Amino acid sequence: MPDNPQSEQPRRRQARGERRVAQLLEAAANVFCTTGYTAASTNAIAREAGVSPGTLYQFFPNKEAIAVELGSKLMHEMRESHGETLALIDPATSVAEVIDATIDRLIDFTCRRPEFFALVHGPDIPGRIAEEHDALHLSMVQRVEELVAAFLPGAPPADVERVAQVCLGIYKSGLELVLAREGAERDAYVREIKDVLIRYLEPLIDEHNADAPAPAPVTR
Repeated sequence: MPDNPQSEQPRRRQARGERRVAQLLEAAANVFCTTGYTAASTNAIAREAGVSPGTLYQFFPNKEAIAVELGSKLMHEMRESHGETLALIDPATSVAEVIDATIDRLIDFTCRRPEFFALVHGPDIPGRIAEEHDALHLSMVQRVEELVAAFLPGAPPADVERVAQVCLGIYKSGLELVLAREGAERDAYVREIKDVLIRYLEPLIDEHNADAPAPAPVTR
């Protein structure tokens, strides 16, 4: 039997509502990138979306609600992206290869989603976004520690944590410089970040391996 036409109407309304929400979130992302979260307004977001403020308020009561919805969506995307990027590696892979692939994928996400950087680094971001970002950062730290531990087997946990934190600090400091550039100049800054990380990690790994005790001989 064909579907009841009356049952189709709620589904159509729901689909239209979902499209409108997506449209408003995209507009908010553009406004946050242009003006930052603090200076953004619901009027500016509505204008960017090509709708009236009244239409916006049918879906979101205020700017914070829009930011929270957008932030949660971006956190989910970033968590998936970083989970794949920072997966455990083959110990035979060189540190230069790992840094090259990892930095490329991490920066690719942020360059595709500059609204994430604009949203989570504002001075007055909503508390819920701050909490989700803190949880995501902790997860990222743990992943980086696993990568470091793979290159420094047997190293004390405090050493692994310190090296991981320094690596993250280098990456985060360079990220803002990267986002402020485009094209070949952006690529040059990405290469600089990779070089700094390689020159930091390779001597540590060489020294650790040199000091590591030789494996015990196999007795028969």
